[in-house]
Amino acid sequence: MNSEMDIMEIVDMMEEAIDKASSVPLTGKVMVDKDELLDYLQEIRLVYPDELKEAKWVKEERQRILSEAESRAETIQKNAEETQMQLIDEHEITKRAYETANELVNEAQKKSMEIKTDTDQYVDDILSDAEHRLDLLLRKIREDRGYFNNN
Repeated sequence: MNSEMDIMEIVDMMEEAIDKASSVPLTGKVMVDKDELLDYLQEIRLVYPDELKEAKWVKEERQRILSEAESRAETIQKNAEETQMQLIDEHEITKRAYETANELVNEAQKKSMEIKTDTDQYVDDILSDAEHRLDLLLRKIREDRGYFNNN
């Protein structure tokens, strides 16, 4: 027999041998070639360990692939969650940075207005003082001129 047969092929051949076997009249039984059936059973015994090994390997390989897929899925999910958290954190950091920047700009504008107002007041005070001194000086000049013109 061919050593590359699988168990199902051998079972099919056994069924065929039984179907073709001569029937014993009035008994419902058939006469089969004992050696032929024993050869089929021997072939099954020879093929069975290989098929069992192959089936076991397929089962183990299937389990390994499933485990690997589950592991990859967990890793992908974990990475996605980490990325999501980073994006949320970055969004919050960016949002806080914009808020802080706006606060700093508003504070700088306020300070700028205060400095401008204080500078304007300072300049006005200096000019007012200079005007007052010039008035005093002009009066003094007029008084002195009047004194010299009268004498």
